[in-house]
Amino acid sequence: MKRTHVNLIRVYRSPLDHRQGRLEAGNLVMPCALGRSGTRHAKREGDGASPVGRFALLQAFYRADHGPRPRSGLRLRPIRRGDGWSDDPKDRRYNRLVPLPCATSHETMWRDDHLYDIVVDIGWNRGPITRGKGSAIFLHLARPGFQPTEGCVAVEQRMIRRLLERVGPKTKIEIVG
Repeated sequence: MKRTHVNLIRVYRSPLDHRQGRLEAGNLVMPCALGRSGTRHAKREGDGASPVGRFALLQAFYRADHGPRPRSGLRLRPIRRGDGWSDDPKDRRYNRLVPLPCATSHETMWRDDHLYDIVVDIGWNRGPITRGKGSAIFLHLARPGFQPTEGCVAVEQRMIRRLLERVGPKTKIEIVG
């Protein structure tokens, strides 16, 4: 049976706590965590804000040793121990997957805290990449209590798996300010 993908995921900031929100994908609705600074139109590297706008979902990464391969219409890639993500605006590989070890500032994709057991790469600051505009904006797993992120969107593990089943290469995510 062919699954129909949603065209648009919307993320709304909570009026009570700007660091939390609600993610809607068709009839699937779930709580989410947002950046520690809430949402922002003029996103900058290190500001702790989730960027406002509509973006492509580029691909998903997953830890093969922490559960089954997710089902999704997105391209999926297992995370390797040597995977990082450059967040150094001076690095020519800024806002891209990089091999570790890496001499410049970076995110480590293989994490012990499970936040990146499943990660969707949100197409923020990609075409073209502007140094200092922000990097590593992901949809990933939430901390207990939906504690704020560094600028990403985060949901519960069981919900991210349900969401991935509903998205494909044409699905966009819109973070509403």
